[in-house]
Amino acid sequence: MFGVLSSRFHVAWALRLGSTLEDRPGYNTKVCFDTFPFPVGLTPKDLAGSVAATSVEASRIAEAAERLDSLREAYLNPPDLVTVSEEVVGCFPARILPLNLAAAASLRKRTMTGLYNARPTWLNHAHNELDAAVAAAYGWPADISDEDALARLLALNLERSGDGIPVSET
Repeated sequence: MFGVLSSRFHVAWALRLGSTLEDRPGYNTKVCFDTFPFPVGLTPKDLAGSVAATSVEASRIAEAAERLDSLREAYLNPPDLVTVSEEVVGCFPARILPLNLAAAASLRKRTMTGLYNARPTWLNHAHNELDAAVAAAYGWPADISDEDALARLLALNLERSGDGIPVSET
C-alpha cells in the first residue's frame, strides 16, 4: 500500500481532491484516501489477504517502494553520520543517533522536505520506477499523463460505486 500511496497517481488524486491551507495542500483521509480507487487486487482489504501477497504487480510495487524507502533512509541517516542502537523495550524500533555533534548538525540539514525540494536524479529514478510499477498494476502505460490518470481513476471510482457517487475503498 505504501508504494501505491507514494505514486504520482495518488499524489495527483490527493492534490486534486484535497484542501489547501494558505499555499499548502491538505490531506483529508475521507476525501483523499477513502475515495482513491486502488488497482484491482491491491485495495487495503485485499492487502490483508493472500491475493496481493502473491501477485506479480504487488511484488513489483513492493520492490520499487522498498528501494525508494531505503534510498531516502540512506540520505536522511547516512551510515557515516549515525549509529543504530537497539531500543531497551523490544516493541520499539531501534534508535538512530548521530555519531557526534558535527554529525548532528549535518543531519539537521537532511530533511525530507529538503530532499524533495532538491529532487536529485536518483530520487526521480526511484519514483519513476515506482510509478511504472503502479501504472502496470492498473494496466496503464508508464508514461500516462496525470490528467489521463485522474480521468481513469475517477472512472474507476464511479464504476465501483455503481451509482455515480465516489466510493470509499475501506
